[in-house]
Amino acid sequence: MTLTAANAATVLKHNQLPLLVDCWAPWCAPCRSFASVFEQAAGQYEPNLRLAKLDTEAHPSLATRWQIRSIPTLILFRDGREAARVSGALSSTQLQQWLAQQGVRAANR
Repeated sequence: MTLTAANAATVLKHNQLPLLVDCWAPWCAPCRSFASVFEQAAGQYEPNLRLAKLDTEAHPSLATRWQIRSIPTLILFRDGREAARVSGALSSTQLQQWLAQQGVRAANR
């Protein structure tokens, strides 16, 4: 899912699952390298977790509102509110550990 300034409020309000947002930009090399880890997480965690991407360059108003200071930044939302965040390009193992610390479990497949 792609978040935009136009749909973010609605997505956050109506999403009943935890939502993990990858805040990134096309020019950011660490963001591009993290993209495959994020895509892999979608396969491991959905339907227990929804994943979305926010292009901070295309939607700077959201980046400002969410106080994104560095990218990539991951923000975990629960019930429409920020529950946790981490900055930097995580490895798959680091992402799994961070999500586990937040109480998010991989889907049983």
